[in-house]
Amino acid sequence: MNHSRVYKKIFKTCILKKVYIISCAEMSTNCEWKGVPISQIIGSDSPWGAPEFPLVQPAYNHTVLYHIPASGAQLDRPPKPQIGKDKWDHDHVRMPFSSHSLYPVENSSGETHLKKRWDMIQKALSRPIRNTRELASAILSYNTKFKNKWKFRSLYGLFEEHLEEEETKYFYDVTLPEMIKLALALPQLVQSPIPLLKQNKNHSISLSQQQISSLLANAFFCTFPRRNTTKRDSEYASYPYFNFSMLFECSPSDHILEKLKCICHYFKRVCTNVPAGALTVSRRAARGGGWRECAARLSALRVHADAAGTIEEAHGLIQVDFANKFLGGGVLNYGSVQEEIRFMICPELMISMLFTEALRPNEALMIIGCEQYSKYSGYGHSFQWAGEYVDTTPWDSSGRRRCAVLAIDAQPFSNKSQEYRKEAITRELDKAWVGFSFFAEGGGPHYPGVATGNWGCGAFGGSAPLKLLLQMMALSRAGRHLAYYTFGDAALRDSLMRAHALLARHDVTVGQLYELLLKFCDEDVQKSNIFTFLEETLEKKRQNELQRENSVGETENYELPHSVVVDLNRSPDMFTTDDDSESITTTTINLQSDQKKTTHENKDSSEILASNKNKKLTSEREVAEDIEPLSQTTRLFDEMEKLDNDSGKLNLNCHQNTMFENKSANHETVMEIEDNLQTSISANDKKKLAKKITDYFSKKPA
Repeated sequence: MNHSRVYKKIFKTCILKKVYIISCAEMSTNCEWKGVPISQIIGSDSPWGAPEFPLVQPAYNHTVLYHIPASGAQLDRPPKPQIGKDKWDHDHVRMPFSSHSLYPVENSSGETHLKKRWDMIQKALSRPIRNTRELASAILSYNTKFKNKWKFRSLYGLFEEHLEEEETKYFYDVTLPEMIKLALALPQLVQSPIPLLKQNKNHSISLSQQQISSLLANAFFCTFPRRNTTKRDSEYASYPYFNFSMLFECSPSDHILEKLKCICHYFKRVCTNVPAGALTVSRRAARGGGWRECAARLSALRVHADAAGTIEEAHGLIQVDFANKFLGGGVLNYGSVQEEIRFMICPELMISMLFTEALRPNEALMIIGCEQYSKYSGYGHSFQWAGEYVDTTPWDSSGRRRCAVLAIDAQPFSNKSQEYRKEAITRELDKAWVGFSFFAEGGGPHYPGVATGNWGCGAFGGSAPLKLLLQMMALSRAGRHLAYYTFGDAALRDSLMRAHALLARHDVTVGQLYELLLKFCDEDVQKSNIFTFLEETLEKKRQNELQRENSVGETENYELPHSVVVDLNRSPDMFTTDDDSESITTTTINLQSDQKKTTHENKDSSEILASNKNKKLTSEREVAEDIEPLSQTTRLFDEMEKLDNDSGKLNLNCHQNTMFENKSANHETVMEIEDNLQTSISANDKKKLAKKITDYFSKKPA
């Protein structure tokens, strides 16, 4: 590749358009990543030097479930719970220990009466549980409706078949008793009602890590009321599943057992060493649209493309969760792809599933403060727990891990043609922008940038090239920069850099790219390539612009002298020959049009001179300038007259004497004579005149 030619072309484009871009040739010598260094996406040389997100502060739109010490976050012990009053309604989480949580129980005589469910839970979990059968029996004792449905297949598969006997014994003898204590401590740890993050409601909830661990322990034991049913008309039908019963019911395939290992390891960790930090979940709804009018330039977007790293390793950046509209997706089911894996290695993310209603197309969710507990390998059915992970991410001023996970759900497509529709493109743009503009008010750039990848591809059926372009557009509008991880796809990484260089070189705005995408939708998208289409369209547009600029430049640089223009207007076909007969008519019409325009302008000048004559404002110099073009033409005809006298073949005296008898005549008189001259010269005379002039100009100087 000839880099000097590339630089010259980019420089020329910058000069013509008066824009300055970061050269996309600034690449690492490391073949794993290309583009700008990751520090330019973070906004700092250190991942932890970027600006912090808003601190935890109780407000009308921010519920804090723990007490914030006056001196700030204290990480040596968990914060105390905020005291409140239980609420049993449609706007808050129905807690297992609520006095309103009742369960029908049948006595020995067959009669049914209601009992407090929390009493049943405490009684069941307080008994010795030494194996999987006793654990299943305890859970079913307060979920009697599912006695004939729940088989706990994956639990049996893990503890009775997959794990070594020592590992199973350790779980039931050490970890499980501590999990039970943690679950039964919920009334003391969470004393304020937890609001539901409903649709089209901008609200945040902050919890301590200890509170989250207790809530997740209750989910493991399936204690949350009204969260087990799968009926579409149930109260929580628009919320994700939260009780772990569905995961326990999965067949014991390898990746399901590996997910259970992650969960068991998490509880082992938090029961051994109680975490002291906090976590914030924020829901945002915003109005998108207006993409045609967006003037943000793609050249201002900084891009870092990595084929080797992963999103969760992009420390200091906003890390995108390729979410399902029901948060967590299949994490408690058979799913083991990007979102499910992230929720498994960072189980605290699952707390969002407790109170977050399904996301609308104009909504996104941000989770700040999650901690990673496990390593992993593989993807999908090859997913495996790879051991303990010790998270060294520093804390922010509110005691949260400096880790921000952004959940945005793409639209699923069954084929490519569905994805390339105006409605689908606009929807994905709006969704991405709502997420990327989280905590980004006013003009950019905003730091940190966003770490993302093939969002909405894979199981959702999206195409990586389109999703890449859409995320670039949304980020440009939001004023954040891009770190893109291609998961080992070096070809996609290189395509990304070429696409960005192309858009920057042509100084394309978000609105212009939006129009180009809509134009591409009219193509045969099943056979076409979006990158090739953009390159051909933009290069063709650029060539047309250069041709127009060159034509304008030639006209400006080679403007004919005024006297020559006047002479040409005076006799439009003077220099035509017999061979040019086909072009005479067209040339004459064009020049006659210019002649009429000149006549009109000269008449206007004569009227102005006449009106100013009484005021004596016209100087001799102005009169001389008006006459000068006529003098030059006179000299031309004088030379022609001399040649005529020598040859005797053509006499121009009559015309010359008539035209220039009074050389100081005004423009109006001269133009009237010209009109008569045009009608008086015959076609034969014109031919002779042309030959005469040709002889004149071909005459060699003496």
